[in-house]
Amino acid sequence: MAMAEIHGFCDPAFESVRGLLQQQFAQGDEVGASLCVNIEGKNVVDLWGGHADADKSKPWEKDTITGVFSSTKVVSGLAAHILVDRGLLDVNEKVATYWPEFGSNGKENVKVSHILSHSSGVPAWEGVITPEEMQDVETSTKRLAAQAPWYTPGSQNVYQTSTYGHLIGELVRRITGKSLTQFITDEIANPLGADFHLGIPEEDWSRTADMIPFPPEAAAAFQFDPDSFLGRAAAGSALLPHLPNDPNFRKSENGSFGGFSNARALARIGSIVSLDGIVDGKQYLSPHTLDEMMKEQIQGNDPVLFVYMRFALGLGLPPGKDFPSVPEGDGICFWGGWGGSMLVMDRRRRMTIAYMMNQMEFRTIGGARAQEYIQDIYKSFDARKLHI
Repeated sequence: MAMAEIHGFCDPAFESVRGLLQQQFAQGDEVGASLCVNIEGKNVVDLWGGHADADKSKPWEKDTITGVFSSTKVVSGLAAHILVDRGLLDVNEKVATYWPEFGSNGKENVKVSHILSHSSGVPAWEGVITPEEMQDVETSTKRLAAQAPWYTPGSQNVYQTSTYGHLIGELVRRITGKSLTQFITDEIANPLGADFHLGIPEEDWSRTADMIPFPPEAAAAFQFDPDSFLGRAAAGSALLPHLPNDPNFRKSENGSFGGFSNARALARIGSIVSLDGIVDGKQYLSPHTLDEMMKEQIQGNDPVLFVYMRFALGLGLPPGKDFPSVPEGDGICFWGGWGGSMLVMDRRRRMTIAYMMNQMEFRTIGGARAQEYIQDIYKSFDARKLHI
């Protein structure tokens, strides 16, 4: 089989990153991937390569996109903060102020900040939900509004794997009259010229790389109590590794993990944060909104993610041991997707790092390969003068 070729541009300061990517392809750990580093609004690394399918018959091209799982949540969170910035949404306000039906069954005091920081008490649907039921956004959102919280809202973080996008989506719809998909298209993707889609139109399927699930035995060894938060969340989340390849899922709106994109587009979207809200002279968010967005809301061992998390409003803050590649320090936030994708936004260095791939690892958020690339990128950044 031919060695996977890597295409694109890489500033000499980051040559070791290209070498690392090449090595992962050579070892067979990567099938198809894209990696982008944006500093001061300019891409200093924009690499892609490998294959868009498990058979390795279709090359991964410059405009190849793929399912990005929970990296989607960064974009949905930014949609909410655009409304905050415009004074249309208050994170300290009760959700029921905007969405009265939600304030029932013990959720009267859930704040918008609780949704954004994964502490709303609604981490999944109560009982079992199928992908088909989840994809019926109107019905499944009503179901969330009716259910009782699983714990006192605001008291702990329990990752909202599949409900985060529905909850934010309904707030966006109540405030703007637009679906989350439409709002993201109009306010984020189109103005930035970023190739990001919530759900993917059929005409783009030919350039969409298949997700390649991790081997089933990786998951088989993972045991959990069906009555635990994780057990209940697994039943009520409809999260399956092959979903991004499913035509019905591709046609639906899922603001939690239904995004399709590549590293270049997500680095551009993430640069809204890294560049203090201004990209190419257009202001998307004010520095004040970003400061508030990045304040820690809650921290603790997350019973769904199985990692220790510090959550700001819609993003993770560098928590140390479970994400060693993301340096400690103010002005840095990140999130990633099931199986490996990662997005790091660094306001201090004005740098955004994005990595998207199709070969999944059995990891909840981000993956071992992402960690290696990010670590190397930071080492290269700190060691050399850039050719900007």
